[in-house]
Amino acid sequence: MSSALSLITDQVRERVRLDGVDLGSDRELAGRYVRDAVERYSERALGGSLPMLADEDLAARQIVATITGFGVLQPHFDDPEVEEIWINGPERVFIARRGVPELTDIQLTGTEVRDLVERMLQSSGRRVDLSSPFVDASLADGSRLHVVIPDVTQKYWAVNIRKFTARIRDLNRLVALGSLTRQSAEFLRMCVLAGQNILVSGATQSGKTTLLNALLSVARPAERIVTVEETFELDLAARDTVAMQCRQPSLEGTGEITLRRLIKEALRMRPDRLVVGEVREAEALDLLIALNSGLPGMCSIHANGARDALSKLATLPLLAGRNIDSSFVVPTVAGVVDIVVHCELERSGRRRITEIVAPSGVVTGTVIEASTIFRLEHHVLAATGSYPAKTAGFTAGGFDLAAVLSGAGG
Repeated sequence: MSSALSLITDQVRERVRLDGVDLGSDRELAGRYVRDAVERYSERALGGSLPMLADEDLAARQIVATITGFGVLQPHFDDPEVEEIWINGPERVFIARRGVPELTDIQLTGTEVRDLVERMLQSSGRRVDLSSPFVDASLADGSRLHVVIPDVTQKYWAVNIRKFTARIRDLNRLVALGSLTRQSAEFLRMCVLAGQNILVSGATQSGKTTLLNALLSVARPAERIVTVEETFELDLAARDTVAMQCRQPSLEGTGEITLRRLIKEALRMRPDRLVVGEVREAEALDLLIALNSGLPGMCSIHANGARDALSKLATLPLLAGRNIDSSFVVPTVAGVVDIVVHCELERSGRRRITEIVAPSGVVTGTVIEASTIFRLEHHVLAATGSYPAKTAGFTAGGFDLAAVLSGAGG
């Protein structure tokens, strides 16, 4: 920020302090304060005591963004095509536009990066300091913030903002974007309505959360859905929804609320469907126990493929303690997971579903047997001709798998 803009910004902040107002919640008032300060500055500049502003309107917009938004990053927050923003260092600010990363020309200082992070954390109640060098938080618009500071990082604060986007809210939109075919979308819709337990797998930024949102959009309106996440990312339009997120420990080391605790609490809330944003550790055991009680559910997991996702889900519960044995976990995963949907992010930035797999419930040795229902062939997600082995839910719901998987429903 130039010396002129810094001077005007300081003057606006001093007026705010004296007037005792909150510009963060009133952008119109902020604009008025800034315009007044810019006009006063320009009058003084005409007298030759200060350098002239090249563009008063641009200067006013930048100062409003600094005071009420996120400064030089605000234009990227406002750009609907930008999906992610990350800072590797004050002069290394990147964005991802339609899945493709690019280095911006933004130049910050270390102090400006810290000020931005503190402003982002203001409404979350979370903190980052030497005693807690990592933080995950949700911004006011639903975007997800992750920060790591030295000495965990080598020199600079590492900041990642995964923007919230409400553009993709249903399976039809994914079909229009080419992530799914109409036939596979209809099959997944049928799976949701039949109460199938669905595991969504993929790498970071492959579209797992977007797919979970789209799948849940076709759930019956009367369903009560309870979601648990580390930080809020899911955005459901369902009428009867309860969303919960984890809580970091206090400065005294107390008050932490983990995913394991949230899953247990969710079961006391009369859910018709339980959704875990992502399983990473021992909470996988609590999820399996919940699904094994007959409660329909969904979750996401990082994995290289659909079958790898099953193997990982059968491994994570072992982190819960020595008394947890794979002889219980593997058959449970085989029995409770009905559908695995794998997502991928292509080099071009396009997100696609590349595989839909249905575990049979049978375990051979330590391998969970599964049929591939849809597979990406010649850049098209095509039905393989296989059918899910577990058909009780479809039959009970009156759904005709053959009508969809034979192509008649496509």
